[in-house]
Amino acid sequence: MATFSHIPVLLHECIEGLNIKADGVYIDGTFGRGGHSRQILASLGSNGRLIGLDRDLSAIEVGKELEKEDPRFTIVHTPFSRLSEVCQELDLVGKVDGILLDIGVSSPQLDDGSRGFSFDKDGPLDMRMDQSAPKSAQSVIASYDVKQLAYIFKVYGEERFANQVARAIVRRRENEPFTSTKDLANVIAGAIPGKPTPKHKATRCFQALRIEVNSELEELKTALQGAVEVLAPQGRLCVISFHSLEDRIVKTFFKESSQGQKVPSVVPLTSEELDRIRLQTATLDLIGGAIKATDAEIEANVRSRSATLRVAQRLCKGE
Repeated sequence: MATFSHIPVLLHECIEGLNIKADGVYIDGTFGRGGHSRQILASLGSNGRLIGLDRDLSAIEVGKELEKEDPRFTIVHTPFSRLSEVCQELDLVGKVDGILLDIGVSSPQLDDGSRGFSFDKDGPLDMRMDQSAPKSAQSVIASYDVKQLAYIFKVYGEERFANQVARAIVRRRENEPFTSTKDLANVIAGAIPGKPTPKHKATRCFQALRIEVNSELEELKTALQGAVEVLAPQGRLCVISFHSLEDRIVKTFFKESSQGQKVPSVVPLTSEELDRIRLQTATLDLIGGAIKATDAEIEANVRSRSATLRVAQRLCKGE
């Protein structure tokens, strides 16, 4: 198995946000290469427990090695959207003291050209986080019509020239199929007007394709709801996002979960009654605001510059 370096982002901030108890139960919903997991284990006592989840088969191989090293650790091959089901199977619902989700693509996935996530290294049009999944970037590019392609480029990539890119892809595939990341990136760049820029013109569309292939935004929404369901009272949820679409989902979910049930303004209630309803129906309490990487971390790991960490705590019943 090829080895690719991975530097966990916002490591100190995540450990601080999780507020780790020595004998607590924790979940790393995005194990990756285990950088965050190893630090969590280092903070746990002998009776602590950590469950790692990942849908990437390469990550699972690394996780199995860590399982052999540390009996407190268990790795599960599954997307983090199944977090709630995993906890049900392990009898951990309402017993989890902290959950970490490091959203998006990992450095090893980007750096391995054979995975097809990046156009920096030519490779197959794959982009699957779970190599056993049926949908790939190639199947999307080969089968989606202009309207479907334009939609994902516009919504998931926030690409201004989504329609032009979609039409260029469909025109080209009528004569010759796409098979490589470089080939697709060149066609996308050619369809976007203007001079070359420091940020490759295909960047937004490649992000959109990756999100579509892996159903990333739907996975995130399901995982957030599942996390709240399994957390113990005062359990912490830490989520790292890397672009505005992800962060918007996390920020909105945290805000709505902390505000509780909304009562129509026409209902005659006192401020005390409204506060009581909020406390009875809210599930999370926000811990601080958005946390960004320090200048020192960005200098050491440039990919951390777009990372945003948000932390929330499960409210006690009746709190």
